Order: sequence, then structure tokens, then C-alpha cells
Amino acid sequence: MKSRHPRPGGLDYPGIGGTEHGAAPEGYATVLKEVHLGAGLDTYQRVATGILSWELQRRAGLRVRADSPTVVSGARVVSGFGIGPFRLKVPCQVVWVREPRPKDEPQSAGFGYGALPGHPARGEESFEVRIDGRGEVLLRIRAFSKPGSWFYAAGGPVTRAAQRYVTSRYIEGARQLAAEGQIP
Repeated sequence: MKSRHPRPGGLDYPGIGGTEHGAAPEGYATVLKEVHLGAGLDTYQRVATGILSWELQRRAGLRVRADSPTVVSGARVVSGFGIGPFRLKVPCQVVWVREPRPKDEPQSAGFGYGALPGHPARGEESFEVRIDGRGEVLLRIRAFSKPGSWFYAAGGPVTRAAQRYVTSRYIEGARQLAAEGQIP
């Protein structure tokens, strides 16, 4: 399993890289969503390609501006949602990447990124697709976070609802990626 970690320039939370192995710092809220997407190496590779090309974020309805057209360790990305002056900009830095192998099962591919200053939260989120020994394909989204400022802390229920909404959009995007090229 190939995995790389960048140096943490600008990241200001404990446990950098923790989403790769499921570790969250004490006192941080966590999210773990696992969803079955289908079966087969082709499905796995389509979803892995979508995750590692920022396509999952785009399909979730986010506008994406990144240092690199593909996810690479240390890349900085600003995603956002909303309209015009009401667009919330969310700066992050990739803290780990796991690339797919051409044929082996089981395996996983994906990445985690951490919140940079200006993000509404402090913490990390990861997107990983896994194929198990039976050929079943699963999406795993992990996150740990705290509000990034008093303003976002004051909006606690709204902030949590927004996180649940965006997570559901990621899941829908992964389902679209998994279904592409399949005969209905």
C-alpha cells in the first residue's frame, strides 16, 4: 500500500493524517460513513479515479480550485459552495494519498485533507474507496473536526447539518461514479 504524508505547512490541528488510520484527536467530533457501491475491479477503479481527480467534490456540488488536476500529497485546494458573494470558501491541504494498484484485491485508494486557516472547521476529512477479497466496493468517508472560530461554534446545529448534507452529496457522487458505464 503506497501512502505519503506531506509536511504540515499551515495545518493547525492535532493528529495530522489521523483519518488514514481512523484516529481522531481527543475532543474532536467524528464522522464515519461507509456505503456499499457495487462490485468489481472496474467499479473500484472508476470511483478511485473520481476521488483522486477531485471529481467527487465536483459531483457533490462544490466548486474546486486546486494546485494540481489530480490529488497529490501536499496539494492545496479551495472548494466552496453557495452562490456569488454567498459562496463559502473552504481551504484544505492534502495530508495523505493512497493510489490504486492495477489488479490486486483487496486494496484501497483515496486521500485525506486537512483544514487550513480560513476553513470553517479545524480538522481533517478523508475519502477512500475499498475493494475487498470478494470484489465488493465500499466508500468510506471519515472526518474529525471542531469549529474553526467562535462564529462557526455559535452556529453548531447549522454547521453539523451542513456537514451531514455535504457528506450525503459525496455519497451520491460516489454512487454516480460507480454506476457509470454499467448497463441499467
